[in-house]
Amino acid sequence: MHNYTAADEQLQAVFRAFPDLLFVLNNEGIILDYKGEGLAFSRLPAGGNILDRKIQDVMPSEVSAEWSRALQQIKETDALVIIEYSLMLEHECWFEARLVPMPNGQIAAFVRDTTTHKQNELTIRRQLDRLAALRSIDLAITSSLDLNLTLSLLITQVKTQLNIDAASILLLDPNTQTLQFAAGQGFKSAAVQSAYLRMGDGYAGRAALSRQTIHVKNLASRHTDILRSPLFAQEAFIDYYAIPLIAKGRVLGVLEIFHRSSIKAEADWVDFMNMLAGQAAIAIDNALLFNNFEQTNTALIMAYDATIEGWSRALELRDRETQGHTQRVAQMTINVARRLGIDDEQQIVHMRRGAILHDIGKMAIPDHILLKPGPLDAAEWEIMHRHPAIAVDLLSPIPYLGPSLEIPRCHHEKWDGSGYPNKLRGEYIPLSARLFAVVDVYDALTSDRPYRKAWSKDDALRYIHEQAGKHFDPRVTEVFLKTMDDGREHAFRIETPQVSFGK
Repeated sequence: MHNYTAADEQLQAVFRAFPDLLFVLNNEGIILDYKGEGLAFSRLPAGGNILDRKIQDVMPSEVSAEWSRALQQIKETDALVIIEYSLMLEHECWFEARLVPMPNGQIAAFVRDTTTHKQNELTIRRQLDRLAALRSIDLAITSSLDLNLTLSLLITQVKTQLNIDAASILLLDPNTQTLQFAAGQGFKSAAVQSAYLRMGDGYAGRAALSRQTIHVKNLASRHTDILRSPLFAQEAFIDYYAIPLIAKGRVLGVLEIFHRSSIKAEADWVDFMNMLAGQAAIAIDNALLFNNFEQTNTALIMAYDATIEGWSRALELRDRETQGHTQRVAQMTINVARRLGIDDEQQIVHMRRGAILHDIGKMAIPDHILLKPGPLDAAEWEIMHRHPAIAVDLLSPIPYLGPSLEIPRCHHEKWDGSGYPNKLRGEYIPLSARLFAVVDVYDALTSDRPYRKAWSKDDALRYIHEQAGKHFDPRVTEVFLKTMDDGREHAFRIETPQVSFGK
């Protein structure tokens, strides 16, 4: 900070403890003081004197109006104002500014780089969109034997989810061993509809024969069958993929992907492309060969669960202190559920998904609360307590996850009714959430946290035992303790310390 006096020393110490960009403003937005280590990444004048200048004049022009509106709002309400905006630096960066009125009439403005959080949020939303796309394809496969309709839906999802210019599906005629056009979107001409390739001919034929994906990064430099007619050259495609469609060991066709510029094919993009190709193969197989055969959804379930686990990994990447927590509690939940006598495999699947997704609502909790290395104040707890409701809002649009929502919604409810968000009591709390609550607390207690060391297993089990009938369902607690005590000679030997097991 600059120009501080002895009277400001306490405030200076607080400011220095934060990595954020900090300003002290008067009510007109004039900068009275600042901490400027972050000036460069915010495109503020490097090395220049910004004191006595208006913050809205110092900030980049594209966000000046937002700062002006925020200052006007804080004048009118004398309450905290939060604004979020993006700036194009070396890449798109996101920032959150919190304007806090102070008793002396001045304003403290904290600016934080939230790019990582925003990218995680966008990743989750993209995965949700992809999961919904897989679900719509699943419904098309299981509810319709109209191959043309199914392929049309598939092509639409391929274009939308992979963000490409055009796509087509060529089907293999097993009698002539030729690939023929079956569906396509995004083409300016009808040239692609004339596709007629023998196995091994051209990119698509080679992909089908080798059962390997073929990628051509620059079609303009290749004079081959891909230019199926003079009209095709007018499409001006650059990037191209040919993905063989294989089901039950048989090649059924080829999915072709076209783009008029280079594709930034990151690993998750390629994985999802292959997943969609797998779905296309299943759809073709279903319509052509097994109209009267009941299809299993193993491949889809694996895709769903992989996506779900991807969400939990995204959350753990954000909060590294909880790394591994999700997989541990999911497995422990299933172990205790089976010990309770729950043997319905579908119910077990729903409980496992609920356990994996239990904290997904924390994606919407700000970093300064979620990652705070100490106790939360009342206002911060109020925000933290919203994460079960956020999880329900996030997941409820996906019908197949409906039976899995009990744990994300209710795992912070307590047997005595003192939990949140709905203060449910006793058996009004779903059994899966009552079971998971015990497992979740045990794992939290026996894991290191920034604000305390991990408890011993004996300490944690003793605490669980003492909370039976208060925090936990007594019957579930008994089964949990028996499950955890298998093979142990002694338990509950150590006095229970003061409890603080996280957020």
